[in-house]
Amino acid sequence: MDAQRPSDAILRRDLPIEPAATALLLVDVQNLEISAPIRQQHPAFVADLEARVVPNIARLIAAARAAGIEVMYTVIESLTRDGRDRSLDHKLSGIFVARGAWEAGVIDAVAPGPDDIVLPKTSSGVFNSTAIDYVLRNLGVRHLIVVGLLTDQCVDMAIRDAADRGYYPVCVADCCSSYTRERHDNALGAFGGYCRTVSLEGILAELAVTAR
Repeated sequence: MDAQRPSDAILRRDLPIEPAATALLLVDVQNLEISAPIRQQHPAFVADLEARVVPNIARLIAAARAAGIEVMYTVIESLTRDGRDRSLDHKLSGIFVARGAWEAGVIDAVAPGPDDIVLPKTSSGVFNSTAIDYVLRNLGVRHLIVVGLLTDQCVDMAIRDAADRGYYPVCVADCCSSYTRERHDNALGAFGGYCRTVSLEGILAELAVTAR
């Protein structure tokens, strides 16, 4: 047996969180998802987002900061006011958030701190249209905790791409949401093989241990 080859026994998804090598990534938890058109089209989604999901994320952020974990954000936002830099898919799908628009801002209850990293993107996958991989490696990150919106779209892409690039993704299920419960649940099942899926209470307990 090759002595340089790592034992499969140490290759597992449930490795304990190492705060110094961990980042919490909020995906598209932005005003776009509480805007008037979304409220009209998906009122139950917005109501649940404001009453449950965003408060859950706020609790997770507080615990992450207490444990010394980097908190990062990505939002859908063009680099230009007219959106000419958008991906072809966003142009075809009619997804457009102008640079500096209110819709690009993170929801106030989970707003970034003055020195937090916020990466604007114009694709579903944050690894495809931002320098996040470069940034995470500069930060020494190995474990990536992913939360946000939508579970079956941009969260899904972040999880799969992080796994493919050699990170240990962790999805906090009750800190994610989609326009229907069925879409949310189906997504968790679909990308579950790429990450460790945990509850908010589970990850809070884990972080409390690391913060001691």
